[in-house]
Amino acid sequence: MSQSPWEPRQDPLEQVIRLAAKKIKSNGGPPKKLIVLIVVAIALLIGGKSAFYEVDTEETGVLLRLGKSIGTAAPGLHMKLPFGIDQVYLVKTGRVLKEEFGFRTETAGVRTTYSGQQFSEESLTLTGDLNVSDVEWIVQYQIIDPEKFLFNIADPRATIRDLSEAVVRRVVGNSNVAQVLTTERADLALKVEDGLQSILNSYDIGIRIVTVKFQDVNPPEQVKAAFNEVNEAEQQKESLIFQAREQYNREVPKARGVASSRILEAEGYALQRVNRARGEAERFNAMVTEYKKSPEVTRQRLFLETMDKVLPQIEELYVIDTKNAGVLPLLPLRKDIATGGAR
Repeated sequence: MSQSPWEPRQDPLEQVIRLAAKKIKSNGGPPKKLIVLIVVAIALLIGGKSAFYEVDTEETGVLLRLGKSIGTAAPGLHMKLPFGIDQVYLVKTGRVLKEEFGFRTETAGVRTTYSGQQFSEESLTLTGDLNVSDVEWIVQYQIIDPEKFLFNIADPRATIRDLSEAVVRRVVGNSNVAQVLTTERADLALKVEDGLQSILNSYDIGIRIVTVKFQDVNPPEQVKAAFNEVNEAEQQKESLIFQAREQYNREVPKARGVASSRILEAEGYALQRVNRARGEAERFNAMVTEYKKSPEVTRQRLFLETMDKVLPQIEELYVIDTKNAGVLPLLPLRKDIATGGAR
């Protein structure tokens, strides 16, 4: 059972017959009946063995009869016509296959080891701002139609690799180096996945792209130090911006709180002054009404109330009787007022 219908095939029965004939000729040649019996026995042995085939759990068998596909076989033990009449190609449809670009995995496991060989012809790509980046990525895919995978294209694996490199170079070439190295690697991988799947669908080769992942993206070794300095500067800038935003979030709410407090105080003071003014206005209006009723009484009352407020604040008080023509007597009214207040 071959792995690809495009590989040259050799009939095992023909090989055995040729080998037997060669040995017989070298021995001087036995009787014809013996030759026929040997050939028949070998044919039956080979035919019986080639009439059975087994399909693994992760595989799908594609059965060809005289070179024409007649269907697929599920996992298990099956029979077919011997002597090359039926041929079976086993395709791994139950497994996610992987292609690596820019690196190679030697042994996979808990401690994966990678090849030390450089694959710069695959990984070096040119960005949209004319910088060179060293991109390592993987493409994981699954065969969903084994017949299309076998017969619609000669070398599906090489096709996937060529298309992957072309799409990655196109996507990276439309982006700047900062996007490729830092911020938008995941988005770029999704663009590569969509673009690659679209082309494979147009080829109709029965392949579904599972994922495209950028494993490692670095600047070339010759300029890596300069790129690292740029990245450090970017990180420092982001740190300063974060600190400024943190201070902004701390100071601005505080200032807003102080401003709100001052506004509330001003509004309260304004309300207090307005209410006081209204009260004084109402008091004055009431006083005017009383004044109109009894002008003399009201005038005298206002005078007395005013004196009652003013006199306690005066230290020396002199009362002059305008009708007295003699010596002006000085009365210690302040003392009397204080004494009277004490009483």
